[in-house]
Amino acid sequence: MKSSAKVWVVIGVSVVGIVVVAETLRRRRKLKSSGVIDFNAFVERFELLPFPQPPPPAARQPLADLTFAIKDIFDVKGYVTGFGSPEWKRTHLEAEETAVIVTLLLKNGATCIGKTIMDELSFGITGENKHYGTPVNPQMPSHIPGGSSSGSAVAVAAELVDFALGTDTIGCVRIPASFCGILGYRPSHGTVCTNGVLPNSQTLDTVGLLARSPSTLHHVGHVLLQLNAVEPRRSRCLIFADDLFQLSKVPKLKTVHVISKAVESLSGYQPPKHMNFGQYIASNVSSLKGFSDESTNLEKGTAALGALSSVMVSLQRYEFKTNYEEWVKSVKPRLGANVSDRVLEAINTTQDNMKILYKVRTEMRLALQSLLKDDGILVIPTVADSPLELNTKKKYSAEFHNRAYVLSSIASMSGCCEVAIPLGKHDGHPISSCHIYDNLQQQVNIASNSVSLADTNGDVDASQLLKEKGNAAFKGGQWNKAVNYYSEAIKLNGTIATYYANRAAAYLELQCFQQAEEDCSEAISLDKKNVKAYLRRGTAREALLCYKEALQDFRHALVLEPQNKAANLAEKRLRKLIR
Repeated sequence: MKSSAKVWVVIGVSVVGIVVVAETLRRRRKLKSSGVIDFNAFVERFELLPFPQPPPPAARQPLADLTFAIKDIFDVKGYVTGFGSPEWKRTHLEAEETAVIVTLLLKNGATCIGKTIMDELSFGITGENKHYGTPVNPQMPSHIPGGSSSGSAVAVAAELVDFALGTDTIGCVRIPASFCGILGYRPSHGTVCTNGVLPNSQTLDTVGLLARSPSTLHHVGHVLLQLNAVEPRRSRCLIFADDLFQLSKVPKLKTVHVISKAVESLSGYQPPKHMNFGQYIASNVSSLKGFSDESTNLEKGTAALGALSSVMVSLQRYEFKTNYEEWVKSVKPRLGANVSDRVLEAINTTQDNMKILYKVRTEMRLALQSLLKDDGILVIPTVADSPLELNTKKKYSAEFHNRAYVLSSIASMSGCCEVAIPLGKHDGHPISSCHIYDNLQQQVNIASNSVSLADTNGDVDASQLLKEKGNAAFKGGQWNKAVNYYSEAIKLNGTIATYYANRAAAYLELQCFQQAEEDCSEAISLDKKNVKAYLRRGTAREALLCYKEALQDFRHALVLEPQNKAANLAEKRLRKLIR
């Protein structure tokens, strides 16, 4: 009986696989007959071969024989990073280096076959692009694929590649994953190196991963996060956000039933819990009280999350303005109508007190840490709505965007990781659920040893001037702009420890703790007596829950400056935590 059961399982899986492949091939033939090639997923085709395989008896590289595509936001040496915009491409030069994360995948055996279409300037969630066309959703060709990582999601769903990289700011990987019926993974903020990736909003941006199979997602995720091959098994507890499922058009009982059944046979899962997540946020993120969400027309009980999503959008606009205001005003680019409206809103945005936006993010992060601890997995819908039809004004409605932003804001504003998991279809539309948890910060040690750019002109005075501009921006609370100035100073002269230490201070304000830690380590390698670098690295490591390492940094600072009050207080605080 056991062998018979195994045979039927194999046959069942095989038959399902044949049906899926046959349907994909049928759609591909139909698209080609209409002049659309490869689901219009790619903006540029090329081949980046993997690094040489190690000779036997060494083990094969973990991603050998896998192919991947990258969103047109990642740098590739010798190619202009297009940012989804012909105007951007026209006004920029070829990249001098390949993005660190792309190089990491090549080193581990994967082959890159091209760049994918995206929403222009990564400013959208529908997946459309006026200039390059809209990638065709393989699940529902007459509906939007979701964005802004639309081409990457379509390339995976259409089986053109094994996996793809995108970026996720306010749902830009999770939404297209849900609409195209595949897996989408947004890592915890700061855990994957973003060197060589164009920013939209650094406080919210993450590199994201899309795949069809859990096995591929698992293997590629371990490479991206530099995790150990075997992680300790932990007990888990599912927490269903009942009020958020009221936003979804999929019946809550159906989703809860499917997920509960899926984990019944797995060991280590506690009985699931249920909660009103909006009420929890309202009680634990006090700084949200100053924001109004009257225009969102949300369901009862989600007012706090409506406010949270408005903070997320304000933060994105402010940081986009900091990054690209000069380019927009000087180039006056011709953008798609809806993108143009959003860009103008961002450029014209004013925020009297930016600190309150970052305060909301800090409180949200702490609230999720307190709720989930080491074992909690929050279960929510990925999106509230099904994929909308192409060429309909409904997809541009405020209601569609507001409902999407409410669900996306939870991970974006807390910095937690989130996995969009497809659960089949409801009324003919793909549906998915998201699992969010906050324990990856302790497990991650991403290697981001990027090659410093050479000093092209030896102009030390210019780098000092950029550092001073960075200092002025920092004092004015313009931390993204400060990061940009310090980065330019480092490009001119990468041998000054202060530049890295100062950029780390700006990263700390933005809660980009991984980047801050890396900058401080670089500063310390250049200057072993840089007290500020030890203090800032200790602060970053404490935020990443690496308490022992943080304690060592604060003790090192005390060796250099025995009377340093900040180091002394931190050392006492951490000693109590580690006991």
